Order: sequence, then structure tokens, then C-alpha cells
Amino acid sequence: MEPVVRVENLAARFGGRTIFEHVSFEVRPGEVFIILGGSGSGKSTLLKHVIGLYEPAEGRIEVLGEDIDTLRGEARQALLRRIGVMWQSGALFGSLTLAENIEVPLEQHTALPAEARALVAQAKLGLVGLADAALRLPAEISGGMAKRAGIARAMALDPPILFLDEPSAGLDPITSAGLDALIRQLARELGTTFVVVTHELQSILAIGDRCIMLDKDAKGMIAEGDPRRLREESENPVVRAFFRREVLA
Repeated sequence: MEPVVRVENLAARFGGRTIFEHVSFEVRPGEVFIILGGSGSGKSTLLKHVIGLYEPAEGRIEVLGEDIDTLRGEARQALLRRIGVMWQSGALFGSLTLAENIEVPLEQHTALPAEARALVAQAKLGLVGLADAALRLPAEISGGMAKRAGIARAMALDPPILFLDEPSAGLDPITSAGLDALIRQLARELGTTFVVVTHELQSILAIGDRCIMLDKDAKGMIAEGDPRRLREESENPVVRAFFRREVLA
């Protein structure tokens, strides 16, 4: 099957400073793909390149068969409507209920009447276990619920790819494990492809089919593959230290 994301020889530079370079990888349909690495390695920067927020200094990014950096106008907007993004905080509108938050992209990008939008919002909240919280405001829910609501909103337009930025950040271990289980369930039952940025080791091992690892000092990729195999078999000392939670000598 053709990859849903293809990155070729990507470089990110800002003000003459290289964040990473020579980054190449592919994301396969239906998998949970992890972008991992330590602080400052460029994980979120890479995500923002892939979804078209940043232009590459070098290289090419293809999403759903389209070169995202060459698309303009309606063609670019049509591609962006086919991806969903959940930011670290959930990025919910505080003055809107959870249901109203999910209706925002439906109102902006579809011609659905209000009743239909409400039904879609309720269905998406049901998928993430928040069917009973539709009328609550973001301030009235927990951090874990906000993350789930953010995923529901990212799913509003039924995109084939969801990008999640640090979904487990700030969550306690039990809530984080529940979110991991939800991601695996959605990938399995809906066939949605997930691209997840995280440095949470337990989540990486729990949900990741494949991963790439970025390194600040190397300014690029230092590993690619099944995270469980990397933990057991990698010969790179930085990769081993990350997966085994060891301090480098």
C-alpha cells in the first residue's frame, strides 16, 4: 500500500540554526507512528512541517499523495481538511461546550444543518467516551477529558490521518494508559492512521507500531523501526539509554 505520509531528506533551519536535516521516513495506512526524542530534538517542529505550518529548508513532504508545500488555494485547503490535529493542551474554546467545540470545523467546512452537526458531535464524543459530557465547558472537565475532546474535534471531518502532539503530557499514569488504549482502539476499529509526537516511554511502547527517533546533538534521525525491537536490539547508545531509561556515561 502507498504510504499516507512520505518525508524525503527534510531539513529545518531557523535564523541560520539547523534543528534537523536529512530526515526521511514513511507512514503506512492504519498504523500508529511515533515521532520521539528528547527535549529540543525537533519533534514538534517536524510535526508542524508535515502538516504544512512550516516550509522546509530542504526536502519534500507528501501527505495523502500530495506535495503539501506546493499546493495553494483551495487545493491546499482540501488537503488540510483531510487531516486532523490535536495539540498538547487540547486547544478547546473555553466559552463553548464540548459539543459546540466539535461543531466548529463542521460549521466552517461543511454545509450540514445545525441538527446534523449536533448529531455528528454527539457521535464523535461517544467514540472517545464523552457522550455524557457534551454540554460541559472545558473548565468543567479534567485534563484527560480535554485530551479526549481534542481528539474528538480532530475527528470531526472524518480525516484518514490524525496528528497528536504530546497527548499524554501532564496526565497521571492511569489517565495516560486510558488515552493510550483509546488511540489503539480508534486505530483498530476505524482504520485511522495516527502520527503521535511524544517522549513518554510507556505510551511509545504501548501504542507504537513503528517510530523514528530524533536527537538534538545529531540534528536528525538516529533510529527507525518497531520501538520494542529498538529497546532490545539497538546498538546506538543514545537509543538504548532512552528506551532503558539509563544515564549515558
